[in-house]
Amino acid sequence: MLSVDALTVEFGGQPLFQDISFVINEGDRIALMGKNGAGKSTLLKILAGSREPTRGSISYPKELVVAYLPQHLLTEDTRTVFEETATAFSAITDMEKKIGELNEQLTIRTDYESDSYMELIEEVSALSEQFYSIEEINYDADIEKTLLGLGFSRADFTRKTAELSGGWRMRIELAKILLRRPDVILLDEPTNHLDIESIQWLEEFLVNSAKAVVVISHDRAFVDNITTRTIEVTMGRIYDYKAKYSHYLELRKERREQQQKQFDEQQKFIAETTEFIERFKGTYSKTNQVQSRVKMLEKLPVLEVDEEDSSALRLKFPPSPRSGNYPVTAENVGKSYDDKTIFSNANFMIERGQKIAFVGKNGEGKSTLVKSIMQEIKHDGNLTLGHNVKIGYFAQNQASLLDENLTVFQTIDDVAVGDIRNNIKNLLRK
Repeated sequence: MLSVDALTVEFGGQPLFQDISFVINEGDRIALMGKNGAGKSTLLKILAGSREPTRGSISYPKELVVAYLPQHLLTEDTRTVFEETATAFSAITDMEKKIGELNEQLTIRTDYESDSYMELIEEVSALSEQFYSIEEINYDADIEKTLLGLGFSRADFTRKTAELSGGWRMRIELAKILLRRPDVILLDEPTNHLDIESIQWLEEFLVNSAKAVVVISHDRAFVDNITTRTIEVTMGRIYDYKAKYSHYLELRKERREQQQKQFDEQQKFIAETTEFIERFKGTYSKTNQVQSRVKMLEKLPVLEVDEEDSSALRLKFPPSPRSGNYPVTAENVGKSYDDKTIFSNANFMIERGQKIAFVGKNGEGKSTLVKSIMQEIKHDGNLTLGHNVKIGYFAQNQASLLDENLTVFQTIDDVAVGDIRNNIKNLLRK
């Protein structure tokens, strides 16, 4: 269905991965695994057609539909839920618009015998044939049915996407994928913004309704529930296992143990051969044997043991200044958008030293409450910060707030204050 042939991606002349090949068949549900930086997201973008490889090719039938759900959501904040979902049909509506524009050119041009006029006719004919071969769809009815099926109410259709939590925006993106009826679905960390019920719904859809899926996810239970095949990207190459994630882990362990055994044996052989060369390189009677062993070592392909992802996030927060006894106090706090009440009459006090979790379904107001505490949005009631309170805030859409023109070092350097500025590189290494 979709074929990857000798794919290579290089950055600054250094290969991220090299000459990898595999085929995605109908019915495949593939987990794309590997440590951070191995190239998983890059490979997914190449499959989606949003970036080009250095060398190699992706081939599939012209009519094949590939849908891509990126790690960071791209919904347009100025659109309503319904309008954003309708962009699923943008390729079809753009095609219809293009046909109209070309037909208009045909009516006003008079160079009927020119090559360009004939090319225009051929282009209109090809586009028209493609457009009218598409199954007729009642767009509005399909959008309504899909959104309702994903848990939206009709009242949500006219809400701006800016009002929605990340989980509900993710559902909009899933709705767009469903409406496109794709042959291959590419998902990059799809569970990041979903609650438990949403994840269960997505699992059921992918298992029962999707034709072929390639997914990147750190949610091991999710991956194990949906996949039947695992492709590991490591050290510039891939290993393709016809096994679900949990079985893949066992097979990977066996592979690395075998690699380690072969590596150790080869290192022992190299050491013994090198010792022989050094011992007898000046001995006339051993000259031929020494030269033979030197050539053998030169031609010997050095074995490697695949890297193991042992990375872990290690955070160490510096001591904060002592605050008052109650860093946050909420009195009758609420938030509404027009006639839509997100939450109301929230009353609580956070005591110094407490560790609090806001839990609830998507759309219940968890992120909205945090934004209210941060005074990012207007709200009802009173939210009071205690004496000497300093807040560190990592937003749900933090990645989209970064300046892509800055380096990692510059980004940290711009916000660092005090002595920590002299230790930024060590901080980033952790």
